[in-house]
Amino acid sequence: MRLKHLSQSALVKKIAVWAIPALLLFFGFLFNLWHVAEQQWFSTHQRDTESLVIGRMVKSRQDGIFSAGGLNGAGMPTDIQQGWITSNQIDNQYAAYLNSGSFDTFSTYNSQPGGQGMIFSLFDRLIPLSPTIKLGFFYLLTALLSAIALTAIIGWFYDELGGWVAICVTGSVVLSQWLTVFGKNLWWSLWAFYLPMIVVMYFLKRYRETLDRQHIRFGILIAIAVFIKCFINGFEYITTTLVMMLVPFVYYAILDKWNGRECLKWSCVAGLASGVAIFFGLILLCFQIGAAKDGFMDGVEHVIWSFGKRTYGEAEDFPPVYAASLNAGTLSVVITYMNGIFFDLNNYLSVTNAFVSNFLLKIRYYYLIVLFIGMSALLLWRSNKVMQTERQRHFIALVCATWFSILAPLSWFVIFKSHSYIHTHMSFLLWQMPFTLFGFAVFGSAIDAEV
Repeated sequence: MRLKHLSQSALVKKIAVWAIPALLLFFGFLFNLWHVAEQQWFSTHQRDTESLVIGRMVKSRQDGIFSAGGLNGAGMPTDIQQGWITSNQIDNQYAAYLNSGSFDTFSTYNSQPGGQGMIFSLFDRLIPLSPTIKLGFFYLLTALLSAIALTAIIGWFYDELGGWVAICVTGSVVLSQWLTVFGKNLWWSLWAFYLPMIVVMYFLKRYRETLDRQHIRFGILIAIAVFIKCFINGFEYITTTLVMMLVPFVYYAILDKWNGRECLKWSCVAGLASGVAIFFGLILLCFQIGAAKDGFMDGVEHVIWSFGKRTYGEAEDFPPVYAASLNAGTLSVVITYMNGIFFDLNNYLSVTNAFVSNFLLKIRYYYLIVLFIGMSALLLWRSNKVMQTERQRHFIALVCATWFSILAPLSWFVIFKSHSYIHTHMSFLLWQMPFTLFGFAVFGSAIDAEV
């Protein structure tokens, strides 16, 4: 009877670990229910890019899902690559969808395959409801998938490091204003960024004892996960996604004492599988652009041009609007993102003092970096006092994985410096991929560690 009671208790805990974070995140992503983000910002954030998915659904309803290469885009007469969509054109996108309108012209956005637009177009065709209800369902589905993805990460922390750590990670995710404003956006499909890391987390956890016999299966799963990410929301933040995927490698390599040969072997498997997925994703995109334009080479030219304008291309080779970003210093870009706001207490408190409002109530990312450094040192110190060797190894592995994880956002800020310089209205999201999640896991472990 006692064993049965313990089993039921463990099951209840497991359900709670998944259900509570999933519900908290779902309602936060769908409604901003916890008021983590300013409401106007939440309601309008990235409405321009999302409208391109809406435009795809209108175009699909009008001419078929694979018309114009299946690419997302806008019903506008000018090239969206040369002049971005205006506020009126954004409104027209939504109006055309909700009122069963059509486009005379359609300008494709050529920098991602637009898989999310094609999938929503398919749902739009299959679901026999009004466009208003269907759009609400698409938001609900996207918020739910984002919540489930992050809950899966929280569940992994629970299994590896315990309940207190899972609570701290849950709190950090629920309180992240950047995750909140991206959580239901149809264009970004937040869940897809985390999918490769989730696959690695649970694969390594499950096959720790038989890992040497799993290379092919692991490579196939990695290739599928990375390709899904590229198909759904393109190559946006791809370096961050790939480095994030490697964070569980670092954790288990330290925990299970992998030797150098094992580390190299598994890194090669992950790198090769990811490379294959990205290659096929780029080939697919080039064919799509070719279908919308004049041929495959148009796609190749666009990919090369798009890469140059986002990284370190020569300013004279691009329109003048990109000159400032291409000439910007990398260090200044990184500092800008370190100064970003993770959580704003001004959403809950009314304070007139400017210093308190701007520097104490706004929790900035460099505050968190300092906090995580302190907590990492405390955790390592406390772990030396712990008699349980296995528990100590978990702490050391967590600290190593955490400080490796900071390379995920930094990889994009540095390599795609020009894109980061321009897109300060969205790229703070990268700190949550997955640095702050692991950082708060260190925070929870440092508090929970027995001295």
